[in-house]
Amino acid sequence: MRQLLTNKWFKFIFVGLLYSLWVIWLENYWWFIGLAVIFDMYITKKVHWAFWKKKNPPNGKQTKVVEWVDAIIFAIIAATFIRMFFIEAYTIPTPSMEKSMLVGDFLFVSKTAYGPNLPETPLSFPFVHHTLPLTKNTPSYLTWIKNDYKRIAGFGDVKNNDVVVFNFPEGDTVATNQPTQSYYNLVRNYGRDRVWSDKRTFGEIISRPVDKCENYIKRCIAIPGDVIKIIDGQVYVNDKKQDPIAGIQYDYIVTTNGAAINRRTLEEIGISRADQQVFNGSQFLFPMTDEQVKKVEKLSNVNSVKRVNMTAGNWDHNIFPFSEKYPWNVDNFGPLQIPKKGQTIQLSMDNLPVYERIIDTYEEHDLAVKDSTIYIDGQVATQFTFGMNYYWMMGDNRHNSADSRYWGFVPEDHVVGKAVFIWLSLDKEKSFPANIRWSRLFSFVH
Repeated sequence: MRQLLTNKWFKFIFVGLLYSLWVIWLENYWWFIGLAVIFDMYITKKVHWAFWKKKNPPNGKQTKVVEWVDAIIFAIIAATFIRMFFIEAYTIPTPSMEKSMLVGDFLFVSKTAYGPNLPETPLSFPFVHHTLPLTKNTPSYLTWIKNDYKRIAGFGDVKNNDVVVFNFPEGDTVATNQPTQSYYNLVRNYGRDRVWSDKRTFGEIISRPVDKCENYIKRCIAIPGDVIKIIDGQVYVNDKKQDPIAGIQYDYIVTTNGAAINRRTLEEIGISRADQQVFNGSQFLFPMTDEQVKKVEKLSNVNSVKRVNMTAGNWDHNIFPFSEKYPWNVDNFGPLQIPKKGQTIQLSMDNLPVYERIIDTYEEHDLAVKDSTIYIDGQVATQFTFGMNYYWMMGDNRHNSADSRYWGFVPEDHVVGKAVFIWLSLDKEKSFPANIRWSRLFSFVH
């Protein structure tokens, strides 16, 4: 067996087979040229591919330095390959998915669940996303090579209620001094001239390719073809109430008899210190799940618990599609159909606010409006056919989540993968070892 495993022909056949399966998975058969390299590495050995090693070292052994370099190069290549095609580590930075996902959760995201999205900017520094370590705004990638969107085969498609990681749809343009804010929302609120000219407040305005936009994690509420609407905070998909999710929470105003609520009691209920906001001496604002509401209602000094709700028709100007023709807010929204690849819609000045970013940005057409007439690529357009599928993503922390209600649809080419497994969870409000949430370790994402 040992002779077989060390035989050069066995090694070539084994590695060549794995490589061939990978090329077939990619569906780019030009990569079969690489078999010639593998053949030379194991059989003919005409080219010294591992140039950092001595070809014929004394006693057949490399120096310790070379061994370390060899190990590091292998680790970088292997980890990059795994991260690109199979699984990637991710952490929860904000409370937008609480209480389903908690700040400080470390999880693995499956790229194979929906199929890996091949890098559009393949020339990049390993193990970082869009910015080089120890720098503020230095890109970690080069745009010398740009690939078109291509997703290779996976185990399935995005489904309703999947927890999905994706590239932020409005992250193609960034104000460097406010990188967590949507550039487009800043422009809507402050005006383009100020955002571009006030360098002290907003910094430089930079652009990023799709695969280098910020990573977001939300729950997929609706898939292509679905119709979504929200009535008094209750989500309906195709006129049916969304399936119950235990971790969903809303903001509640808690009124007491004048006495404060013990902080330790609130922490035992599961309301973190960061979420404990005081209006005045007798009123508090807490984001809570249904289970937490029941526990708070039982406290002896609590008089009432009332959910925050924006009434229908009370237009929030920051809510998609940012038009007075759609006077929606976070609690009352829609109905709105999610675009599906191949679907053709009739275009009008009334529904253009819903679809203009899809047409102009995501699908890269030249969109213009002149004298109330819509032009696409220079031609008068009364209809449009979608070239991609789109999704509607929302956070489980319904009143504290920047999600599709604020920036609209998520294109399929922005989808990174499915959150599947929590391997570590740390509470930032506690010190080690009390900060380890033992009950969440090695648990699956639901």
